[in-house]
Amino acid sequence: MDPSGRIETLADRRFGDIAVVTFMIVQALDGVLTYMGVHLWGPSVEANPLISRAVSLAGAGPGLAAAKLLAVGLGMVLHLRRVHGVVALLTAFYLAVGAMNLMHLIDPHMIVFAGGM
Repeated sequence: MDPSGRIETLADRRFGDIAVVTFMIVQALDGVLTYMGVHLWGPSVEANPLISRAVSLAGAGPGLAAAKLLAVGLGMVLHLRRVHGVVALLTAFYLAVGAMNLMHLIDPHMIVFAGGM
C-alpha cells in the first residue's frame, strides 16, 4: 500500500524503481560534474549555497560526496514511502538545471541562469 492507502500495482512499482535509479544516476553525474567545475573554475562556480558551504567546510570531494549521499538517502526515503512522483519531479528538475548549465558552458550568452557560471 502507498501512503494514501491505495494498493500499489506492478506498474507503480516499476515507475518508482525507474524514478529512483534515474535519480541516483543523475545525482552521481551532478556530483562528478560539479567536482570538475569546482576544480576547473573554483568554488564560486557552485550556485547552491548548501553545496557551496559543504565544499568550503570539507573540501570539494568530501563536501560533494556528503551532499550527494544525503540527497540519495532522502530520495530513497521518498521511494520507500512510495512518493514516486516527487522523486521523478526532482530528477526532471536536476536534469533541466544540468542541461541549462551545460548550455551555458557551451555558450554563456545562450542561457542566463540565476547563480550560474
